[in-house]
Order: sequence, then C-alpha cells, then structure tokens
Amino acid sequence: MDFLESIFGLKGKTAVVIGGTGDLCGRMGIALARAGAEVILVGRNPENAFEKLAEIDAFDGNAWFCKADTSSREDLEQLLARVVDRSGKVDILINGASANIITPFLETTEDELENMLNVNYKSVFRACQIFGRYFVDRGEPASIINVGSLSGLRPVSWAFNYSAAKAAVHNLTKNLAREWADQEIRVNTLVPGFFPNPENQNKIDESRALAILRRTPMSRFGSAEELTGAILMLASRSAGGFITGEEIVVDGGYSSLSI
Repeated sequence: MDFLESIFGLKGKTAVVIGGTGDLCGRMGIALARAGAEVILVGRNPENAFEKLAEIDAFDGNAWFCKADTSSREDLEQLLARVVDRSGKVDILINGASANIITPFLETTEDELENMLNVNYKSVFRACQIFGRYFVDRGEPASIINVGSLSGLRPVSWAFNYSAAKAAVHNLTKNLAREWADQEIRVNTLVPGFFPNPENQNKIDESRALAILRRTPMSRFGSAEELTGAILMLASRSAGGFITGEEIVVDGGYSSLSI
C-alpha cells in the first residue's frame, strides 16, 4: 500500500474538476479525493454536487463546490482566483463540461452549432488558457486532463457538431502538450467509451445500444468507476510524469474493432 500511495497518491495536491457535478466527472472528482487531493467540483447547479460532496465527506476527504459558467471567461477567471485564495494553489485541472444535441445535419441551426462549440470546445479553450497561464507563471509541474470522446477520434452517427467539437479538443490537447512540455505542464485527453448515465441515457435507445455492444469486444458498457485508474495515472506526476499529448482511451475495445 505504501508503494501504491507513492505512485498514485495525491496528498497535498489541489484539483479543479470542471463538469464535476455531472456523473462521469463527479466520479473522477471522488477518485481524486480518495487519493488525497483537495477537490473543487465546478458546475452551475449546486444541488447536483451535494451527493458527490457527501460521499467525499464520508471518507474524510476534502472537497467543495464552486459555481461557474464555462461560457464566461470572467467566471473562469473568478474561479481560479477563488480557488487560489482558498486553497493556495491549483495542481490539476480536469475539463469535463459537455453537452450533446442529436439533430440531423441539414436541420442543425446556427444556435445549436454555436452551443455545441461553446460547451464542448470553447469552454476547454478558455479554461486551458486561463489556468495554463497560471501554471506557466507559477513554474511548478501541473496536469491538465481534457475529457474527449470516441467521436473525437472518428465520427459517430447523429453527433455531427459534438464530434467536430471533440475533435478540436483532441487537437488542442496535443498542441498544448507540445507547447508546455518543457515546463512540466502535462496535457492529455481522457477518452471514455460508452458510459450510459442520466445525462446521456435518452440518446441511447435499444437499437443504438445493440449496435454499440456488437462492436465492443467486451460486449458491455462502461461504469464511471472504471475511469479511476486512468484519471489517477494522468493526475499523478509519479505515475504519469512522462505522459503528455496522449489520448488515453477507456472503451472496452470499441476503437480497436474495424469490421
């Protein structure tokens, strides 16, 4: 256990989890807290954070909620200032704000396009710019983990604008990893496969579910807890200190199947 603690332990680290009031990123926040980090769950609805905060409190973890709208640069700047003022620093940033609208391509409106780009790409761009400047100026090792998507690797039907926005996130990650590598600021993309949850369940009907499972070698969906190992590896300098610019895929083998 001492060995595992030395590799994956995050005691003394502070992690900001944007999208942390959601299901997947909420579980990521809980995992970071269990590893010893102070965790700030960021979202727009405090009610969605209560259950996660209660679970963290149950094992004497340290976490709190901060309301912020990632479409607002001012909100993100205030978020950073508040965290530094209360916690002293930030070491880890997870960008997990996400939204998807299933609309046929020819029926997609300009408003829907702008919303998809704003939530899924521009929010990541803003946060990386604001927190990245802080990390560069601070001059200490840091980890940025952008939550991507299988549709960012190859298009997924019914998700035209979402796929394009996530592809942009993957590209941004690689560029920033190269930009900041010599300053020990690691930037990676965590790529979950299909993880049904209350936020996306209505987008996976029976026929779509069967299609997904047919091309998933493990023949099942993922559960949020199965992202724990990957998120701790990417967050920890001891475990992932030489990993940057990578797409860490957790998908039950989905992306390995071509036919």
